[in-house]
Amino acid sequence: MRIFGRARHRPSATWRQATDRAFTLIRDGRYEDAGALLTRAADLEPWLSESWFNLALLHKFRHDWEQARAAGLRAVALLDRGTGAPDWWNLGIAATALQDWPLARRAWQAYGLRLPDQVGGEGAAVDAPLQAPLGSAAVRLSPEGESEVVWGRRLDPARTEVLSIPLPSSGRRWGEVVLHDGVPHGERVVSRGAVYPVFDEIELWAPSPVPTYLVLLEAATREDRDAMERLAADAGYAAEDWSSSVRLLCRTCSESRMPADDRHFEHHDPHDQGEPGHPGRLSHRSASGPWVPERECGIAAPAGLVRGLLDGWVADSPDSRAYRDLEEVC
Repeated sequence: MRIFGRARHRPSATWRQATDRAFTLIRDGRYEDAGALLTRAADLEPWLSESWFNLALLHKFRHDWEQARAAGLRAVALLDRGTGAPDWWNLGIAATALQDWPLARRAWQAYGLRLPDQVGGEGAAVDAPLQAPLGSAAVRLSPEGESEVVWGRRLDPARTEVLSIPLPSSGRRWGEVVLHDGVPHGERVVSRGAVYPVFDEIELWAPSPVPTYLVLLEAATREDRDAMERLAADAGYAAEDWSSSVRLLCRTCSESRMPADDRHFEHHDPHDQGEPGHPGRLSHRSASGPWVPERECGIAAPAGLVRGLLDGWVADSPDSRAYRDLEEVC
């Protein structure tokens, strides 16, 4: 994150010592003390883009987006390289957090990304929200705590809409948009062979009004379970059989390249949830092993709809379906 010894200028030993010490403090979570040292480093070498990049990075860790944007702008003004500078990427994250869409577009383009035309074509408002869909990805919610990897749809380089139903411990909901970092920590390989990055959540960007319910299903067959998920998806919401979609992984496994449909990893922290695709239909499940009719299921749907969905599911095949213990959990 810190680049020393550029041909045009070599930072002083004092600058290096202050910067190195600051990043040691950051790793210990001592952001205030680190900030004092990085501010001193910027005073010592204000013409170095690294001075301001490091400050912008610290403000990103603190979620102080106004300061991150200000320091990031100073960093990119001093760059002596073309596309690909991480200074532009961090500036794009700060601009996205602040919904400064003109600056976000400028940052991603300066980094080297090709963005689609503005919504509405020629003459559209430059302050319209950025829409640059980048396909599916996985996001690690609460990366510093009881983390959980869920699947989602990337709306732009720094935002992903969550399409899995997160477990209640995450405090997140289906349909929420999270701001995430740009460097992946891990990958997921799906059965088709496609590889998807896993990005770490920074913070919640847009909440979802749709609550999460936990219910115990009695589904005589896999087809009965699938019918519940299909019914919720057809209504525009989601149901997910947590009994088969969740696996527990140690952190080392989670941050490596892992098959998304492998059921042989039963470690302790954190856990994954399924394969990208339709938010209500998870296609990774294996047909091997005996089927257990009792399924712990998450449902993301409005309060006025969720019981109707379940009753309709049972009514379609009352001899093979039932439910109990419906509870709102997030």
